[in-house]
Amino acid sequence: MDFNVKRLASDAGVFFTRAMQFTEEKLGQAEKTELDQHLENLIARADGTKNWTEKILRQTEVLLQPNPSARIEEFIYDKLDKKLPSRATNAELLGQYMVDAAAEFGPETPYGCTLVTVGEYQRKLGGAEREFLQTSAASFLTPLRNFLEGDWRTISKERRLLENRRLDLDICKARVKKAKQAEAKAAAELELRVAQTEFDRQAEVTRLLLEGIGSTHLNHLRCLQDFSEAQATFYAQCHHYTQDLQRELHRCSNAVAPPHSSAAAAPQPVSSAFLSGPSSPGAAVSSLSSQTAGALTQTQLAVTGTRKAKVLYDYDAHDDSELSLLADELISVYTVPGMDPDWLIGERGNEKGKVPVTYLELLS
Repeated sequence: MDFNVKRLASDAGVFFTRAMQFTEEKLGQAEKTELDQHLENLIARADGTKNWTEKILRQTEVLLQPNPSARIEEFIYDKLDKKLPSRATNAELLGQYMVDAAAEFGPETPYGCTLVTVGEYQRKLGGAEREFLQTSAASFLTPLRNFLEGDWRTISKERRLLENRRLDLDICKARVKKAKQAEAKAAAELELRVAQTEFDRQAEVTRLLLEGIGSTHLNHLRCLQDFSEAQATFYAQCHHYTQDLQRELHRCSNAVAPPHSSAAAAPQPVSSAFLSGPSSPGAAVSSLSSQTAGALTQTQLAVTGTRKAKVLYDYDAHDDSELSLLADELISVYTVPGMDPDWLIGERGNEKGKVPVTYLELLS
């Protein structure tokens, strides 16, 4: 017990002396040993790495999980080292609601059939999102957290120890200057040499750890590449599913459409997006839903006959009645009476088949 009290008193004395030295340095009343410029640069780079890693980590968490309550729940489970319960994505929940609604309204009805179709694709989109979230957490978020909770804590600990060694060194320097008697000065100089040795050793340890930040940057670079690849895969899957969904809905609408009468057999207008060339397939679909005045009609095509059209995007035929397309190629197009307004007949050499108007730009 006596030893512990003495040790506590000694530690308190050291802490008080360091606090006095630190305060006098801030007030300009004591000299401060400066670190070499290389070490200062390493410290600045390490601080920048830590600060930006925290910001990137937080914003990526917001991107992947916009719900703050869900993020707090994930944080608690992570700190308790427990597995987070499986949670359905919003798209999966939406898909399930649509399927349940179809069961009530009747899956054999046009509305119920469409609900089932859209619901199934929403669940596919939700599954793709779940896979993206898991991949991103493992390949990107976890390495960033490991750096902040592992490497950075070690670096911070050694930096605090270096600061204490520097304060001890400057305290010893001040004692040497204040020593008047030869015996006291010799003792102070001995303490100074010991303090200088400990400071130099700790500076070298800290420098080696800080130079490891370069390896951290390389590791984070690979993590960024993995994250970008996961994003590309996710959005490609979403595009694929939504394109398939549009085709399914188109087939369903054709299947339930009433038979054309002689009056109804008249060609329907084609969107003006067909003339101007949409910036993307999604924009074309949107513009088709709000057809504008002055749009080229299939009646006009029937009058003018075959026209040349430029292909805007690649398109893969889904059956023998369709024609596959390559972006930027030129094909001949025309319409036939009673044909769906979203499609035209395309010809390329000896090949012929239906082509979607949203993938074409009609040339004058």
